[in-house]
Amino acid sequence: MHRRDERDAERATRWWTRLAGAVAGLAGIGIATLAAWLVAPAGSPVPAVGELIINLLPASLVNFGKEVLGFADKPVLLAIIVAAILIICGLAGELEWRRRFAGAALFAVVAVLGLIGVGTQPDVTFAAYVPTIIGLLLAYMMLSTLISQLHKWRTPQAAEKTAEAQSAARRNFLGWTIVVGAAGTVAAITGQLLVSASTAVNTAREKLKLPTPTTPPSGAPPGADLHIEGLTPYVTANDDFYRIDTALQVPVVDPATWSLRITGMVQNPIQINYAELTAKPLVEHMTTLTCVSNEVGGDLAGNALWLGYPIRELLAEAKPLPGADMVLSKSHDGWTASTPLSALTDPHREAVLAIGMNGEPLPIEHGFPVRMVVPGLYGFVSATKWVTSLRVTTYAEEQAYWTPLGWSPKAPIKLASRIDVPRKATVNAGVVVVAGVAWAQHTGISAVEVQVDQGAWQPAQLAETVGPDTWRQWKYEWPATSGTHTLTVRATDANRQLQTAQVAPSMPDGATGYHSIRVKVR
Repeated sequence: MHRRDERDAERATRWWTRLAGAVAGLAGIGIATLAAWLVAPAGSPVPAVGELIINLLPASLVNFGKEVLGFADKPVLLAIIVAAILIICGLAGELEWRRRFAGAALFAVVAVLGLIGVGTQPDVTFAAYVPTIIGLLLAYMMLSTLISQLHKWRTPQAAEKTAEAQSAARRNFLGWTIVVGAAGTVAAITGQLLVSASTAVNTAREKLKLPTPTTPPSGAPPGADLHIEGLTPYVTANDDFYRIDTALQVPVVDPATWSLRITGMVQNPIQINYAELTAKPLVEHMTTLTCVSNEVGGDLAGNALWLGYPIRELLAEAKPLPGADMVLSKSHDGWTASTPLSALTDPHREAVLAIGMNGEPLPIEHGFPVRMVVPGLYGFVSATKWVTSLRVTTYAEEQAYWTPLGWSPKAPIKLASRIDVPRKATVNAGVVVVAGVAWAQHTGISAVEVQVDQGAWQPAQLAETVGPDTWRQWKYEWPATSGTHTLTVRATDANRQLQTAQVAPSMPDGATGYHSIRVKVR
C-alpha cells in the first residue's frame, strides 16, 4: 500500500510539473504577443509559425482546410499550434523538475520554431525577432519560479514539514500558478487584440481625408435597392462585407511607408508611394466582388463603391513588353495573384488600385492602405489586398499562390443567382414576395426567372443597377398555395447567356448550378 501511495504521489507530481510548464508557456506566448504589438507586429510568433506551416503543407491538406473548415480554418490552425506549444512546455516542466535548466532546452526548441516562422515573414527586420526572445526568457523565469514553489510542496523533504507548512507551500504554488496562468491568458488575448487593432495605423487611417474623385458621383441610383426585409442591400456595408484571405494575422501597413513597384517585363519600372498615388486623378466605381469559394446560394459576395486609380494608367507608364500576358500581384504578407494583363489594361474595365470603400478609407482587414479591385474576376486571381508589387510576366513563367494547389490560373466570375427571401421555412398562403440577387460581373444581368416546383419559369422584376459590374436585385410575387414547395432561380446575362443548371463545385474555378429553397405554406 505504501508503494502504491508513492506511485500515486509521483504521478500527481508529474501532472503538477506539466501544468507548471504549460502555464509558463502560456505566459511566454502572451508576453511575446504583447511585445510584438509594442515592437513589431510581424514578430508575433504563433501566427508566424502558422504561416510557415501553411506554406509547408501539401496542397491536399490546404484545400481540405479551405473546403471543410471554411472560415474556421485559421482559428483551428492557431488553436492546434497553441495546444502543441503548451504540450511541449508541459514536458519541459517535467524535465525542469528532474534537473534544473533541463526544461530550458525544450523552451528553446519552441522559441527556435517561432524565430524560424518570424524569419519567413516578408520584409522582416531584427526587431521582429525580439518578441520571441523576450517571451522565451520570461517564460523560463516563470517556469523556474513555479517549479521552485512546487519543490517546496511535493518533494520528500517537504513531506516532513508540518501540515500547516505543507498547506502554505501548496497555497503558494497554486497561487503562483493561477496568477501566472491568468496573466498569460490576459496578455495573449490583449496582445492579439492590440496587434489586430493596429492602433497606430488605425489612427493614421482615421486622420486620412479621401481625395475627391474626378468622375461624377456613382452611388446607387434610385430603384437599385428594393428595400425588402431580408433582401441583401444593393450596397454592402463595410462591416458586413465578406473577408477571405490567407492572412493569419491582418497585415499592418502604415500609409507613410507604403509603396508599390511595377517590375518585370516592362520598359519603364515604376515605384509609387501613397502620397503620389492619392495625388493622381482618382475614379469612383461600384463593383461587386465574389470569392471563388462561394457555393451556389452562398453569401461570399458583396457590392461596394471603390475609390482608386486605374491600374491601366500605371501600366501604360510602365509600358509592358510584347509577350507579357499576366500580372503577378503581391500582398504585403507575401500572397500572390495572377491577373490577365488584358483585364488590367482594358479601357472599358475599371480595374483600380483602391484606397477608399463606400466613402471612407479602406478598412484594415480589407486591404488598407491599398488593394486591387478588378471587375469580372474572382478575388483569388485579382483582388490582392495590402498590395505592394505588380510584376508583369507570363502565365508560362510564373504561378500565383493558389495555382499550384489545383485552382485555375484564370477565373472569370460565373453567372449566378440567389434567393434571399423568404428566409422563414414556413409562410402563409397568399402573395409571397420571393427576392434575391443575381450577378454576371462585367457583363450584367438581363433577366431573372423563378420556378415553383417543376412548373414553368416565371419572369422576376429587376431592380435598377449602376452598370454591368454590380449585382442586381430582383423580386417575384408568388401566389403561394398550401403545401411544401421548392423555389428555384436562374438568371440570364446581358449577352443572353442562360445560367447553367450543371452542378459543379467551387474548385477549380467557381461553383455552378441553380439555387433552390424549400418553403412550407400553411
